[in-house]
Amino acid sequence: MGTTTDSKPKSGLAPALGAYLIWGFLPLYLMLVRAVPAFEFVAWRIIWTLPICLAIVALRRQGPDVRSALADRRALGWLAVSSALIAINWLVYVWAIQNGEVYAASLGYYINPLINVLLGTLLLGERLSRAQWIAVAIAAVGVALLAGGALTTLWISLTLALSFGSYGLVRKRVTVGSLPGLTIESALLLIPSLALAGWYAATQGSAFFVSPALSAAIVLGGFVTAIPLLLFAIAARRMPYSMLGFFQFLAPSIVFVLGLTVFEQPLQPAQAASFAFIWLAAGIFIFDLVRRSKAAS
Repeated sequence: MGTTTDSKPKSGLAPALGAYLIWGFLPLYLMLVRAVPAFEFVAWRIIWTLPICLAIVALRRQGPDVRSALADRRALGWLAVSSALIAINWLVYVWAIQNGEVYAASLGYYINPLINVLLGTLLLGERLSRAQWIAVAIAAVGVALLAGGALTTLWISLTLALSFGSYGLVRKRVTVGSLPGLTIESALLLIPSLALAGWYAATQGSAFFVSPALSAAIVLGGFVTAIPLLLFAIAARRMPYSMLGFFQFLAPSIVFVLGLTVFEQPLQPAQAASFAFIWLAAGIFIFDLVRRSKAAS
């Protein structure tokens, strides 16, 4: 593989924060394209992600890395798996937001850090301190409070958590740089996406040609897809996976606030209590990380 900027020992904090902030405010963008059916929108999202990735590949001169990854059958196989996982995640999330299931979508990304911790400890041999395990237990209580009041939509939450947790694990293990990997994932999904967009155009009329404003909003989907996924892939390779999981609490917290304010969904007592548990857990986890960092310096 060629040398990329990902191989340098840099911190994953900034890209992790950037990715989760963008994902947190993503429902505001989805309001712009709410007239587009979920399946069609995801197809257009993939179609416009690829050229953006290719442009960044050209700017960063990572074409040799893409070609090397395409020649590696094992890496290509793992990227096929990760592309399927992220496509499922996108579809369920867009459908949930379009159908007013904002809290169910948010719950999925509250569960996801626990999935990350589980995968990191069981499959990657990562270890948590006692304080961090306490944080995991407290966060689990907060998630349980949310799940208890959302049994009918729990399939949305679990699908989002498991698909994205597994996606991150695959991307951490595959020996392909962040940007080349995302470019190949988009390329693998391009043909089915074009077929799906073509089917909508032939049977229901393409949403892309409804108005210039909607077309621009759909094209913007490529940017809001490529940029945070690239940041996440960079962060996943630079920091412990279990640690990365706790940054995940940022995005669903923003989505919950949007649910209360923009989407005007009522907050139940159990949901308010879960906030207290989850933020206490995040506080303990982050405090322990800072303490350990100072002790090591």
